[in-house]
Amino acid sequence: MSARETAPMADEVAGSVHGNESDAPGGTSTGDITGVRRVLLVWDAPNLDMGLGAILGGRPTAAYRPRFDALGRWLLARTAELSAGSTQRVEPEATVFTNIAPGTADVVRPWVEALRNVGYAVFAKPKIDEDSDVDSDMLAHIQLRRSGAGLAGIMVASADGQAFREPLEEVAATGVPVQVLGFREHASWAVTSDILGFVDLEDIPGVFREPLPRVSLESLPDEGAWLQPFRPLSALLTSRPAQGVA
Repeated sequence: MSARETAPMADEVAGSVHGNESDAPGGTSTGDITGVRRVLLVWDAPNLDMGLGAILGGRPTAAYRPRFDALGRWLLARTAELSAGSTQRVEPEATVFTNIAPGTADVVRPWVEALRNVGYAVFAKPKIDEDSDVDSDMLAHIQLRRSGAGLAGIMVASADGQAFREPLEEVAATGVPVQVLGFREHASWAVTSDILGFVDLEDIPGVFREPLPRVSLESLPDEGAWLQPFRPLSALLTSRPAQGVA
């Protein structure tokens, strides 16, 4: 799904939660103080947009767009849990990583500004080609925040196990609590992990106004269900050759 299709209006994102200001990944921020550990939330917008579109079978309406103010409140509560008993200062930090396709800047701008107003940092990258994804930028951001005082906890909102499974398991092996946020239908690698936690976004209070119309192979209705494609067949004309379906 494109940014034009998924970018919600500003009033569908903004709420009363205001977190700490943070610069873009790779930069410095006023929160980089010696002794301050972070509870880090990293949101993979392109990946989650695709997953939500697959569940809905098309463009989400206002009722099915994630409420980032509700997610921010959950992060604040999680930070309070992880900081209990700590002798170090612990602060939350949330960043949304997104691609901006050519010609969509004016459409996406209200969404980006609303996220920043709620308290999220936004890392925006031009969508030039298929290699313009934000995975490497997310991983670089996580590595940067691991340095110094380090992490008190990390949540990565993505179903991309190929990019994040091994790096997150490496973090978890050091004793840092790691949770993957997403949709259980698309993140079995995290749901079944013995070392990573998993939180379904729909289980976080208030993130969605209405229950998602979810159908999985494990919960099919007796009359059957349509499972929509993740992308149009025409994408085969422009995508790189990949392993076929047997």
